[in-house]
Amino acid sequence: MKAAPVMRALANRRGVRQTLVHTGQHYDKNLSDVFFSQLSMPEPDVNLEVGSGSHAWQTAEVMTRFEPVVLERKPDVVVVYGDVNSTVAAALVCSKLLIRVAHVEAGLRSFDRTMPEEINRIVTDRLADLLFTPSEDGDINLQSEGVSPEKIYRVGNVMIDSLVRLLPCAMQIPKNGLPDRYALVTLHRPSNVDDSATLQRILSSLLEVNQRLEVVFPVHPRTRQRIEQFGINIEKLHLLEPLPYIEFLSLQRRAAAVITDSGGIQEETTYLGVPCLTLRSNTERPATVTLGTNVLIGQDLGRLGSELLKILDGKAKRGSIPPLWDGNAGERIAEVMTG
Repeated sequence: MKAAPVMRALANRRGVRQTLVHTGQHYDKNLSDVFFSQLSMPEPDVNLEVGSGSHAWQTAEVMTRFEPVVLERKPDVVVVYGDVNSTVAAALVCSKLLIRVAHVEAGLRSFDRTMPEEINRIVTDRLADLLFTPSEDGDINLQSEGVSPEKIYRVGNVMIDSLVRLLPCAMQIPKNGLPDRYALVTLHRPSNVDDSATLQRILSSLLEVNQRLEVVFPVHPRTRQRIEQFGINIEKLHLLEPLPYIEFLSLQRRAAAVITDSGGIQEETTYLGVPCLTLRSNTERPATVTLGTNVLIGQDLGRLGSELLKILDGKAKRGSIPPLWDGNAGERIAEVMTG
């Protein structure tokens, strides 16, 4: 999602040779392989095939398998994306080998260190040589942490590049029997799905939502595993398998509301102008709240119902698209890297 626009822009620059490394951290077919096809990305030059594991194991495994690739290929710069374990692992390897690191989606902060992603963001940004931020808050966060302004480049949101490019395809996908109005749900964060009591409360709230507005729920593999493990019955919801990006984007653009705990979906709904209710107490993407359509629900699930009523009554929060979320972030990154 984030690499495709940058790779496409760099491919048009003379003298640039790229190597695409897939760590294998995301390994579900619909969450990985199909994305390469839909985003018109080349097959990875290297697949580390790391798979799942604890944070420490996964980070260490990426480092162990990535280091020989870097030593063989001898890149001038390694581009890392987002805030997953692969991001910080690659940054650590390159930093110790004295290879420049460019971090796409730098500067995002939730200020909640119970989130593993927050640790990944902080460490990666301390090690990176080029920091590409999606919005003003990213610049402010980095400068407050002592990062030199000369390293920081506000380029916009690469996720929106992919959305803009693929939205016409998503608009051609038929409804396939879905209701005229529905709430689209995604749920995968450990803080929401790993504790049986918390997951039960959330799913009970979704069953209540379903009485007013049908809930369409593509179930993440991690979440499905927990639902089965805890023996929770949600058969009344419209359950789907994980969806490729274009199909999911089609559902997003048609939804009356999106209920999620995903950071990227907060951004996409803001661009699409779709009301977003986020099942988190904080967000590393505050522009989606201050400018966009996002409302943080936190653990107050009673608020989920009241905010949904506002949406059904036509009183949903109206937002605007943040500056530079225009589909050209990848080109700006390529310009900095080759200029």
